[in-house]
This record gives sequence, structure tokens and C-alpha cells, in this order.
Amino acid sequence: MNDMRAVERDVDTHELKIAARSVDVFYGDTHAIKQVDVDIEDNTVTAFIGPSGCGKSTFLRCLNRMNDTIDVARVDGEIKLDGEDIYDPKVDPVQLRAKVGMVFQKPNPFPKSIYDNVAYGPRIHGLAKDKAALDEIVEKSLRRAALWDEAKDRLDQPGTGLSGGQQQRLCIARAVATNPEVLLMDEPCSALDPIATAQVEELIDELRSRYSVVIVTHSMQQAARVSQKTAFFHLGELVEFGDTGQIFTNPNDPRTESYITGRIG
Repeated sequence: MNDMRAVERDVDTHELKIAARSVDVFYGDTHAIKQVDVDIEDNTVTAFIGPSGCGKSTFLRCLNRMNDTIDVARVDGEIKLDGEDIYDPKVDPVQLRAKVGMVFQKPNPFPKSIYDNVAYGPRIHGLAKDKAALDEIVEKSLRRAALWDEAKDRLDQPGTGLSGGQQQRLCIARAVATNPEVLLMDEPCSALDPIATAQVEELIDELRSRYSVVIVTHSMQQAARVSQKTAFFHLGELVEFGDTGQIFTNPNDPRTESYITGRIG
């Protein structure tokens, strides 16, 4: 029992990494996200759940300004990373995305070698002073993505030649190679089989010791397995946010309970 209390105390002391206040997102005339407030902690996996089209991926993309790439998108409100406004005009979105890495729904390795997939970010951001330093970053990133043992003898082979689960871990290695502080994952297991999904989930649990991880998932079981905090979105609103155990066993809002018990969704 003492061990459990120690774990709970440890969870409570995590520092705030991202603070979002009164965030609205518009796609043209469509109001996709409405007045979202959320605090995302460091060294924690935060899951965004909710029905399809509820805004969870849209909000995730606000956290590294991916919505900037959509002409008709407008983001209002405030999102701070380590206390700094990421939408400040002085912030370079490319540099921000080095700090806030992203892994997409379908594995999308570049049509390059495994080595070059991982080395790409460090090269463009000037993170390695020479080939030896780059080799070290590539190895470290592949190890963090639990892919080194499978890939070390084929680094010069195309990343597209890996299995689906390995490709997704390669994309995770590519995301961590720029030494980010936050990792965003948009349904990272939806294209994977159950065995590859289990490997990625195990990896997510390991990654939270280094990063703040935010995962969008359509699987409530996955959210329950991998996250410590859960946010439930519905029709563009953040309905409820709290400890994962509490959200799944004793939600405060009847809409959350309806979704979790399968009455809406």
C-alpha cells in the first residue's frame, strides 16, 4: 500500500508542460473547437478520447501549430509551452515542431534509408557537428523507439521495407531524434495489428519517463492502458478532463458516462 501512495505522490508532482486556455479553432465558418482549457503535465501520457469528428485530432494539431498548414484554419486563445506562447509571432513553427514531435495515424517513413529517416531532423536542425555525432543520435533514437536490435544491420536499407509496426516505431525514432520535449501521437496504432499495437503501447509507457506524451485514440481500452490523464471531447467541446482511472470509473459528466458505456459514439 505504501508503494501505491508513493506512486500517487510521484504522479501528483509532475510539472506543467502545456497550458491551453480558451482555445477556439475555426475552419472557415465551422467552429471545430470551442473554448478548450487543459493542462498537460510532463512525464505523463495524456489521452484524448471521443467520437469521430469530435475535435480531438484538431486540438492535438494546435499543440505544434500543424493547423497553420491549413489555409482556412484559425486558432484563437492561448497555448503555452513551458510558459511561452507558441502562437507568438516570434515563434518559428519549424523550431516548435522540433520541440513538439508528431507521430501520425499511418506510418509514413520517408522514401530513404532507415538511417536517413532518423538523421533527417537532426541534420536540418544542425544538431550533430559531425558524422560520429549523427551516428550516435541515430542509434540513441532507434534504441528509444525499441527498434535498434531489429534495424542495426540494415540501416542503409529503405525504411519502407520494414513491417507496419516497425515503420511506426521508425516514425517514433524520427520524432525523438530532434530531442523533443513533447510527443504528439494521432491514433498511432490504428493501422497496426494487435502484436505491433502492444509493442507501441509498451513503448509509449517507456517514453513518458523522458517526454510529455499526448495520444489521440479511438480505443478506450488503449486510453485506459497507456494514459494517466484522459480528456473526453464531444462536438468540439472538452467535456471532462482528469485522472484516467476516475474518468473511466466515476466520470462527473453524464455525456462521458454515455460514451464510455457505449451509448454515444
